[in-house]
This record gives sequence, structure tokens and C-alpha cells, in this order.
Amino acid sequence: MRAVISGYYGQGNGGDEALLMTLLQMLPSQVEPIVLSANPQKTQKQYGVKAYGNRSGLAILEAIKTSNIFIWGGGSLMQDVTSLKSPIYYAGLMALAQKKGLKTIAWAQGIGPLNNPFTRWLTHQVLLGCNEVSVRDYKSAELVSKWHINPLIAPDPVWALNAKSVAGLADLPAPKVAVNLRRHSSLTTQRLKILTQALIDFQKATNTCILLVPFQASQDLEIARSIAKKLPGSYQVIQLENPRELKGVFKGVEMTIGMRLHSLIMAASEDCKCFALSYDPKVDYLMEEIEIPGWNLDKLPDDPNIISTAWLEYFVNGEPLLKDRIQSLRDRAFMHQEILKKLIIN
Repeated sequence: MRAVISGYYGQGNGGDEALLMTLLQMLPSQVEPIVLSANPQKTQKQYGVKAYGNRSGLAILEAIKTSNIFIWGGGSLMQDVTSLKSPIYYAGLMALAQKKGLKTIAWAQGIGPLNNPFTRWLTHQVLLGCNEVSVRDYKSAELVSKWHINPLIAPDPVWALNAKSVAGLADLPAPKVAVNLRRHSSLTTQRLKILTQALIDFQKATNTCILLVPFQASQDLEIARSIAKKLPGSYQVIQLENPRELKGVFKGVEMTIGMRLHSLIMAASEDCKCFALSYDPKVDYLMEEIEIPGWNLDKLPDDPNIISTAWLEYFVNGEPLLKDRIQSLRDRAFMHQEILKKLIIN
């Protein structure tokens, strides 16, 4: 059997690449994956799978024509906050696969926000045509349940991704604190300045080694480098393309201050304390689900001292998730594998 896998792949985004790697890890062995990617050569080399250009109409038609299954491979594909193009594109692929008679699955999706009536209708229609639907948070489940779709709900699959140790990381000074910030309209120049000063004050108070961890170079690296220049103590900017190694960064890290959803998931799953800086409802849902502290960036205090004091308090007195809780989240993340198995059986 052959399965076309569609997602935000080949864009250098560590979280989405981790979703792809986890999906390939969970895919039944009798299924041959064909990944639609913005950089098919790189995807093919990195994962050892067939990959076609995700903007090549002929390649996409060929992939669908020769396959049995079509999978939306995790993430927030169906949301219209970033743009209208994204949900229309992904829904169009799903609709094409359904028209061609493929079994279709919306896998580990974060659905919404969908503010535009057209994209909401479009998402509703293609989900109705899916053989299986799984979502990664209760808000997505609530939304699709209103459409009389009963999804499987389980934690984000990246909880289940196997981490790989990063060479040389243990040689850096301890304790270590990881930081992930990304370019976003909520992270204004003024807020970045405040956060940078708070990090400077926090490092002076704790003598920690700051690991600046960009998840997507095009959006995170410039910010990481700008902060690094101003830090008074030890630091390392860590760029990794292998999702397992990216997750492995958080082994032995005392605390993570993160914007990106998957920086927080990876850190929490590796027994690390997490402090969130939310820019998106999906991060809010995670904060609520696993009870981690943080601020929505729109409500960030304008006094760096308030921020650094909150980080220091959590660094000293906070606790990571209980090991039993982490194991439960990992185990339940494998529920996403069950619907992949169903497609093979049926």
C-alpha cells in the first residue's frame, strides 16, 4: 500500500519535521510513504522516503493516482489566522484525494482558529469525507464534534518521538536553561527588548548557561543571535535539523522558556520545567492541559524585573511534570497510531 503524506514539510520547521518523523515511526511497515514537501530532495535524503514537490501539480496528481491512502500529517494545517491560502491548499488536496477514491485521514490535527465562514465550511466538508479523524487537543475536538464528527483525541504525537542525545551538550556548563523565541506580530520590538533584559537579569541571578534553540532558522535564528550578543554569561546557539536530536537538546536542561508549541512539548517530555510565552491558542491549550506557567505575549508585563523574578521563582521552586504523567502522555500519543492501523485492516 502507498500513502501520500501532506503537511508543512521541507520548510525547516523543527516541530513539523518532528511530526513527520513521528508519523513515519508510527506508520505500519506494509505502507510505503510518499511525502509532499517544499524541499523533496532534502526530505528524501533525511528520512529515506519518496518525496515529491508540494507545489508541483503534476507530481501531486501522480502521487495520488498511484496511492491508496492520503494523510494530513499532523499540525495546524486547517487554520486561517496566518493566511487563507493554507487551509484552502490543504483542503484542496484532501478533496482531490477523496474524489479519486483514496482512503483519507486527518491525523493529529489542531483544527482552528477558523474565523472565515468559507474556510470553516471547507474544513467541515473535507472532514466529513475522511475515513478517520484524530485531533491533538480538546478545543479541536469540541469544534469538529459540533459538525457531528467524532474524532479520536490524543496528545500531540511528538510526545512519543524518541529523543537522541546531542554530542557535546553535556560538556556545556550546568545548570542549563533553553530559550525558544520566534518571529511573530505578538513579539514586538519592545517586547523582545523586555524579554532580552529579563534574560540578562535572570542569567546574572542564576549563573545558568543559556541554550538558544531556533526551531525554524528563517523565523527564530536572527532573534536567537540578537539575544546571544547581549548575554553576560555562557550561552550556545543550537541549530539542529534532526528532530530526534532537537528533542534530545532538552535532556539535562533544567528549564525551558518557549514560544513554540513543540519546544514546550519536547522539553516537558524530557523531564524539563517549562515556562510558556504564548502567541497562539494551541500554546494556550497546552498550558492549560499540562498546567505550565506563562504569559500570553499580548499580556506580557512591561517590567523586565517582574518577568525575571517569575522565572527565578519557577527555576528554584517549580517542578517538571511527574514521570507518571509524562509516560501517560507518551502512551496516549500512540493512540494516533491506532487509526493508521485501522486503514490497513479495513
